[in-house]
Amino acid sequence: MVTLLLTLCLVQITLMFKSTSTPQKTKVRDLTDRLEQLNQSYQLLFTQYPALNQYCTVSNTTTGERECSPCPLGWLPQGQKCFLFSGDRSDWLSGQYRCLALGGATATVRTEEEQEFVWRTAQRLSQGDSYWLGLRRAGGEGGEGGEGGWRWGDGTPLDTGPEFWERVPDSTETREQCGRLTPVDNYRTSWFVSRCSNQLRRICERRQAAMQ
Repeated sequence: MVTLLLTLCLVQITLMFKSTSTPQKTKVRDLTDRLEQLNQSYQLLFTQYPALNQYCTVSNTTTGERECSPCPLGWLPQGQKCFLFSGDRSDWLSGQYRCLALGGATATVRTEEEQEFVWRTAQRLSQGDSYWLGLRRAGGEGGEGGEGGWRWGDGTPLDTGPEFWERVPDSTETREQCGRLTPVDNYRTSWFVSRCSNQLRRICERRQAAMQ
């Protein structure tokens, strides 16, 4: 929006220069002063709120023009979320903490559309590596409402939404287990069970910023 206002002011100034009348020259000076004030306020905004630099990166180093996105630099938009696919590896719990440190959490797949997106992106970026999802099954008896049931990182039971397992997990398993996404040929069967101590990449998610 700020960039658009600056552009409109420049257009008005250019048009004013086509006339040499004194009143119009005065308007040109006024518009120039307003443009300078607007530009100073624009630059001050990013100084006072440095977090904005994550969302509005400089696209033209000569003019200082910025391009804004609802997702921070390096995050990919999908629906109302932003996703980050890590290049480094960690165990499941450390991966959760690292996502939290970035203002997000390990990914929670709520729809088939989200599943297809993370699967396709993993295929493109992973070179065959797997990624932690926010899936975890605590040790204990499984079953509906049981302590050992599969849950997302936010505590939501897995069975409240779609599932994309390659093979349905053994409900009698008593060890802690975590879920990973591996970019195999079919996105509908790309979830696998892993030991939570394994060292894998991770998918983080966060909500998109409101661009108003």
